[in-house]
Amino acid sequence: MYAENNTKKRGCIEVVCGSMFSGKTEELIRRLRRAQFANQVIAIFKPSVDNRYSDVEVVSHDSHSITSKPIKDAAEMLKVGPEVQVVGIDEAQFFGENLAAVCQALANRGVRVIAAGLDTDYLGKPFGPIPALMAIAEDVQKVHAICVKCGGLANHSHRLSKSRKLVVLGEKDIYEPLCRECYNAARAREEQEKHSLRLFDDQ
Repeated sequence: MYAENNTKKRGCIEVVCGSMFSGKTEELIRRLRRAQFANQVIAIFKPSVDNRYSDVEVVSHDSHSITSKPIKDAAEMLKVGPEVQVVGIDEAQFFGENLAAVCQALANRGVRVIAAGLDTDYLGKPFGPIPALMAIAEDVQKVHAICVKCGGLANHSHRLSKSRKLVVLGEKDIYEPLCRECYNAARAREEQEKHSLRLFDDQ
C-alpha cells in the first residue's frame, strides 16, 4: 500500500467499497486528511449528480466534510496538474465505465488515486465501474455497515421505496443496510407482495 509519508511520487489505485452507511466516505476523508497533513497536493472529485449534503463538498453520514470539485465525466480528472500527488473520488459508482481507464492513466502518471463507492446496487448486483476498478487496484478495502434487523455485518443496501430506477439518491428514509440473510428475506417478501398484487389485479 502507498506510503503516505513518501515524498517520491508513486502511482497506485486504492478502492474503499461497501454498502450504504458503511463508512466509505469517512475512510476516504481520513486518507485524504492524512495526505494533507503530509503536505501532499490533493484534488478531490465527486459526481455532480450527488448534491444530497452539499454541491461542492464530500460529506460523510457523520457530517465530516472536505472540499471537492463536482464533475459530470470522469475524464475531467485528467486535467489535474503535474503537481497533484493524490486524487480522491467519492461516490465512484455514479461515474461512467471510463472511470477505470481514467484512474489507470492517473496512477501511471505517479498519482495516488483513492476511490470510494458502492460495490453493489439495490438489487445486489455489481454497480457501474466499481468491479473494473477493484480489479486493477493495488489495494481494496471492503467496509461494512451494521444490519438494522439483526445487528450482523451488513453488505447490502436495501431500498425502502418502490422506485425501480438504478440511481435514487437518499438516506435512511430510502435505504437501510442489511446482511445477506435479512436482505434475501426482505427481497422475498417484496416479490411475494408483487405476486399477490398481480393476482388481485387479474381478478
